[in-house]
Amino acid sequence: MVEVLLVVHILLALALIGVVLLQRSEGGGLGIGGGGGGGGGMGGFLTGRGTANLLTRTTAILAAGFMATSVLLTILAGADKPTSILDTLPGQTGPSGTAAPAVPAPAGPSEPTVPTQ
Repeated sequence: MVEVLLVVHILLALALIGVVLLQRSEGGGLGIGGGGGGGGGMGGFLTGRGTANLLTRTTAILAAGFMATSVLLTILAGADKPTSILDTLPGQTGPSGTAAPAVPAPAGPSEPTVPTQ
């Protein structure tokens, strides 16, 4: 389930990137974009304004799908509740209700041995 949702999420992200890059720039920061009307090819089927409306709607739909899959992936990732051994201290009960194993104390340094002559 998560794998399928992740593949859909990645495909939505790629499609969203593509649609955003297809849109005409409205800024004039580099002296590009803005510009006048669009051609009315194919009998006015996709005029400049019609293409802009189509791309805007497509962007909105893809963004909504991307956000929905993001929320679903977050919910599914939180459902697993992974536990760590650092969450339980010795003597306390573990997440499954069993007693946590006792951790032995670290061994101290031993007396140094000096070779005798």
